[in-house]
Amino acid sequence: MKLTIVGCSGSFPGPDSAASCYLLQAPWNGGTYALVVDLGNGALGALQRHVDLVDVGAVALSHLHADHCLDLAPYHVVRRFHPRGPLPVLRVVGPAGTASRVAHAAGVDERAEGKTVFDFATWQAGVPVALGPFMVTPARVTHPVETYALRIEHDGKVLVYSGDTAPSSALVELARDADLLLCEASFVEGADNPPDIHLTGHEAGQHAHRADVGLLVLTHVPPWHDTQQALAEAALGYAGPIELAHPGAVYTV
Repeated sequence: MKLTIVGCSGSFPGPDSAASCYLLQAPWNGGTYALVVDLGNGALGALQRHVDLVDVGAVALSHLHADHCLDLAPYHVVRRFHPRGPLPVLRVVGPAGTASRVAHAAGVDERAEGKTVFDFATWQAGVPVALGPFMVTPARVTHPVETYALRIEHDGKVLVYSGDTAPSSALVELARDADLLLCEASFVEGADNPPDIHLTGHEAGQHAHRADVGLLVLTHVPPWHDTQQALAEAALGYAGPIELAHPGAVYTV
């Protein structure tokens, strides 16, 4: 499967990146299936550099903070009012309350819209969901709102996305032996970080080490932090290969 980093700025869009958005692609039914993982603010524009919006097969949301889901509101406009006519109903899987969150952000009546644009489904921790060629297994992680890390499997390969999380044994178990761990690194060591929200780079590295992953890719670093510091901290916890996510980066898993 092919992973493209669409947006990787933590908590809000930065000058060089949209908020969280990741594109996964793999062969499917004679073509290419496109799964969008998170669609944070600013990401819909950047996404169009990598895939036609009409060709997205599904959207998977880790949680409902704006920097991970808000661009579903303008995407609603694309799919509802496209010049070709309304596009096929798109499957969106997320935490409980996703339908209401998106309807409110888009300024539409959830009951009136029904399933005319999006077909919403809700994660159940530990229950795999098939999205095209991908098998996606969610695990509840530690964040102020209902949030899931996602284990995405295809053709014997495994990519795990942390979502937003504080230190989490569930993330370690989900990421066990993964080929690639896409892990948030929002905080820095030594700061007065509030509890139960995010990981430091060092903690991201420790999670990668404990899970014995093949490659650690750091993401969700806020614009006010130094990405090189996150990288250096991660190397203190994990001796394997580490990279910093940046928009347009492509990984073959």
